[in-house]
Amino acid sequence: MSSKERPTLGGTRIKTRKRNIAASLDPAAFSDAVVQIYLENAGDLELVAKSIESSELNFSRYGDTFFEVVFTGGRTQPGTTKPDEGERHPYSFLDCEPKRETILPSVIYIQKILRRRPFLIKNLENVMRRFLQSLELCEEDERKKLAIFSALAFSQKLSGLPPETVLQPLLKDNLVAKGIVLAFITDFFKEYLLDNSLDDLISILKRAKMEDSLLEFFPSSKRTAEAFSEHFTKEGLLQLVEYNEKKIFEEKLKEMKSALTTLIAEEADQSEVLEVVKQRVADAKLPEIEVVRILWDVLMDAVQWSGKNQQQNANAALRQVRTWANLLNTYCTSGKLELELLYKVQMQCYEDAKLMKLFPDIVRALYDQDVLAEDTILHWFRKGTNPKGRQTFVKSLEPFVNWLEEAEEEE
Repeated sequence: MSSKERPTLGGTRIKTRKRNIAASLDPAAFSDAVVQIYLENAGDLELVAKSIESSELNFSRYGDTFFEVVFTGGRTQPGTTKPDEGERHPYSFLDCEPKRETILPSVIYIQKILRRRPFLIKNLENVMRRFLQSLELCEEDERKKLAIFSALAFSQKLSGLPPETVLQPLLKDNLVAKGIVLAFITDFFKEYLLDNSLDDLISILKRAKMEDSLLEFFPSSKRTAEAFSEHFTKEGLLQLVEYNEKKIFEEKLKEMKSALTTLIAEEADQSEVLEVVKQRVADAKLPEIEVVRILWDVLMDAVQWSGKNQQQNANAALRQVRTWANLLNTYCTSGKLELELLYKVQMQCYEDAKLMKLFPDIVRALYDQDVLAEDTILHWFRKGTNPKGRQTFVKSLEPFVNWLEEAEEEE
């Protein structure tokens, strides 16, 4: 069988790879096209939005440029003018009055654009960050407009605009030192709280990781609680002042509790513990009722509880009461404070099942150590107002109360 060679074409086959040839970027042309849409519709944002929707503009490539035109009308940045070779329009919110009624339409307009093109939210984020980073280049009224716009943007919940990235530039040292950030954030707070609660504002600040750094908006020379209260009180933001004072108060309580916990765990001398308590109470101006609550929490937290062994738990708790009775006596100086301590004991026993049966023993120990007076115990027994587990506790304490009443009759 004869074999024949297959005929082949002469020459050499050269394999070629197709290349994606990227078109050159032309943000200026895109900017001018958007400006032209604004001009053709005389700044009517309803008509502009419809024209934008029907246009064939490449938003995926020029998203940042689009929002720069929305913000500035075509200027390269606040405080500057558009170069001669380009156009601009006079309908941007940075060209209007620094009032919510003139800026809100722009926010609603952007919201409509984002609903049809949600991918543009990243571009809005980028542009807002750049503008906040450049606040020092803005005129005072431009900064106010940006603050109002930012507040309205978060208030309108523009497609999940992330405060954790948008607001972070406000902590730039040079902007803070010049007082620019404090003025901006004050306008932001005032505008946002017109439509939203303080809890909503705090939620945004938490996401932006700013909740614990409100004082960092102030120049370093004015970074005090007093300056904070004075400034925001003057600006009419009393709820923010009250929130900050409460936060400082809670922090001081936490610090005091931590210091006492350490001293008691190290079995420090009672005189040393008492001195620390007095010093912190004076520095933080803590009310005595809070001190009584903290002392009881710290003392009971230091007890080595033994699970389900009731007798061991009872012995440990009573030993702690006897050991630190003088400390409790120092601050349980009135019937009201003694009653607060009794309520505190009741709530602890109610919330911790292993302590439920220890309530009468603890009350008896506090009485024996002269921490609780007879009148206080009888008042709680007859008129105590805290309803949680009350009937159970009253019943368990009844034998001791009967003994107190019988002893009082004999006297």
